[in-house]
Parts: sequence; C-alpha cells; structure tokens
Amino acid sequence: MKRVLIDLSILKHINCGLGQVAYNYGCYFGSETPSDLDIYLLLPRQYFGAFGKKVHYVESKKIYRILPFLLPKYDLWHSIHQLSHYRPGYSGTLNLLTIHDLNFIHEKTGEKVLKYLKKLEKKVKRADKITSISNYAKTDILQNMNIGKEIEVIYNGVEKMSSVGEQKPSFAVDDQKPFLFSIGQIKAKKNFHVLLDAMKRMPEYNLYIAGQKETSYGELIEKRIAEEDIKNVFLVGEIVHAEKLWYYHHCSAFVFPSLLEGFGLPVIEALFFEKPVISSKETSLKEIGGDAVFFLDNFEPEHICTVVKESIDYFYAHPEMAQKNLAYANSFSYKKHMERYLSIYREMLK
Repeated sequence: MKRVLIDLSILKHINCGLGQVAYNYGCYFGSETPSDLDIYLLLPRQYFGAFGKKVHYVESKKIYRILPFLLPKYDLWHSIHQLSHYRPGYSGTLNLLTIHDLNFIHEKTGEKVLKYLKKLEKKVKRADKITSISNYAKTDILQNMNIGKEIEVIYNGVEKMSSVGEQKPSFAVDDQKPFLFSIGQIKAKKNFHVLLDAMKRMPEYNLYIAGQKETSYGELIEKRIAEEDIKNVFLVGEIVHAEKLWYYHHCSAFVFPSLLEGFGLPVIEALFFEKPVISSKETSLKEIGGDAVFFLDNFEPEHICTVVKESIDYFYAHPEMAQKNLAYANSFSYKKHMERYLSIYREMLK
C-alpha cells in the first residue's frame, strides 16, 4: 500500500487559520481513512491519538527540519501550506505543495521579500504538483513568480459549524446590547482600524474583535480606543473554538474589512450561522464571498456605518437570506475538498 505523509506541523498554532485547516485535515482522515492508502500525519506529539487509530502519527521534531532523511521514506508528501519547515528527505518521494497566498510580498519590502521568494522558489522547484486555494491566489503567484508549472485551484474546505458546544466568553460586556463580531490576528493587513470611526457612529452596537492582539498594530488600536474614548469597541484577544462559536451565534452581523486574504475563512464560517456578513472586496474576498456577502465599496466611516445598518435591516427583513447563506457555506464542504485531494494523491501515485 502506498504511504502518504500529510504535513500538519502547523497544528502547533491551532488557533490560527492554517492551524484550523490542519486540524480539519486530521479530523477528516481520522474518520474517512482511504482503504487504498496508508496515511501518515506529521504533527506535534500532543496530537498523537487525537484523530483515531486508522492513521499513523509522526512527530514533527525540529531535527527533521535539518536532517529530513532521518524520517522514513514516503511515496507522496503533501505540504498543506507553503510556510512549513519540513520537506521530504528522499528524492523518490512525490511532492504536492499547496500555496495559500503571497501576502508577504505585499506586507514586506526589500530584502525580506527577496528572501521569502527565494525560499518559496526552492519549494516550488521540488514540487511535482502545485495547488492553491483561490483564483486570486493563483493569479498573484503567477504574476510574481516564475512557476513553470500548472496550478490547480481547490477552494479550502470549511468545517460545518453550529452553536453546539459553544461557550460564553468571560469577555462579554453587555448581554442586552447587540454586537458586531470580527476575528483575525490584529495586524495591519486586517484593516480593523477603519472600524473605529464607524463604530463612533453606531453607539447602539458593541464590536468585539478576537485575535492575537500583542502586536504593534494592536497597540495602536488600543491606544486609539483609550485616547478617543471609544466605549463600544473591544479587542478580546485570542479565543478558544467554543468561544468563537458563541460570538458567531450571538452577533448581529460579522464584519471583515481585511485587505489581504488568500481565501478568507472567517467569511464562510460566519455564513454557517445565518448572519449578515459585511466584507471588503479586496484580494480574494469578492471571489469567495460571492452573492452571499454584503460588500464595502470603500472604508470611509459613513459608508461603513451605512452598509452595516442597511445590510442588517435587509437581511433580517428577508428570512430567505439565512438559508441562502447556509447553502452557500455548505458548498465549501471538507468532503468535496478532500475528495479532490485524494484523487490527486491517486493520480500522482499511478
């Protein structure tokens, strides 16, 4: 039986988007293990056994980054994202690389961009097949790199979500006041600062923004909140999955003003909860949001305020919108995503 290793080492950052992707891969292969392939998961030791007994567990030891040949030989190696420090140690191993985005070239400058591109070009050169997660990401890759290979677009699978298992966060200021929700690392590319002046015009709502806030951008936002006495915006920090479910379930709307996304996972997650989603049109978001999302044309405070209020009013006045959102979210199923990857594994291993 052919041996397939799937690199889930990013599970060490379980609360980030890529960490969630890796976790969902583990869950899928733990429950839907193919009978014709031997599946090995490269991951931190703390996750050994987490996905059942039908898969094999390989510890993502640091030594394997330097000496990959210490790992056994596999027939196929799937790097589920381009940032992994691990690679196959044997020339006979087929290599499948998934590139999520090139956000770093839009965030960094000078030597840092060249350094990142050089590293990624090495990975691309080793790869036998390349996939990406959106047409936007594919176009960005082709415009900025000399790939010399076909790139197949396979949309991310998104875990079906509901309020089952939700947990009310300790950070919930006023139970009686409706609130807006957003989530993501508090970095400049997420563009959260544009919501501050908009929220001054919407005192009837609170805004909770979840995500790692110990960043220079997070400090700037918290400084503005304090100096401008903005009483209805709260950076709640990192949250666990059960708390995220609570925020999605109980918010009046989800707001996502991000400037750089290879896919935009939170947009689809929010649609599962049958809530209005207001998003920027930037990068992949128009493509991924489709007809299910209300889009911002610009980031002026008055415009954001108007779009949020009108979207909420329209959405709740038209009950069919909730079912439309749910159906659209379900179209990004992990089953469809993984079935395509399993087909690729088999095609490559012929």
